[in-house]
Amino acid sequence: MFSHITLGANDVEASRKFYDAALGALGHQPGNPSEVPLPGVWYMTPRGMLGIVKPRDGQAACHANGGTVGFAAPTPEAVVAFAEAGVAAGGTAIEDPAGPRTTPFGVLHLAYLRDPSGNKICAVFREA
Repeated sequence: MFSHITLGANDVEASRKFYDAALGALGHQPGNPSEVPLPGVWYMTPRGMLGIVKPRDGQAACHANGGTVGFAAPTPEAVVAFAEAGVAAGGTAIEDPAGPRTTPFGVLHLAYLRDPSGNKICAVFREA
């Protein structure tokens, strides 16, 4: 459905460290620094891209109130590893502790974090 997502960052290097750790725990490669199309770092998979960038308008980055970017986790253990790696790399754990939750969509393994710029992200594993 999505080709890419970009998130604003006030400190791209702090965000790169955070995303390299948190996404690395989900099996993704470190980000690639780039000046094009915006100064930042890009994470690429065969299905899409995530850009962590300085805002184009030169203003401070801020998080989207009510917005969350979710990353697919391959296992329940990867959800916990994502949370631990993200916190160790400068993120903040929010909401309930990482783990299983009963939802209207079935049991989901979830971990919610705020990145160094305040963006809300999560890792999710859906049981079959």
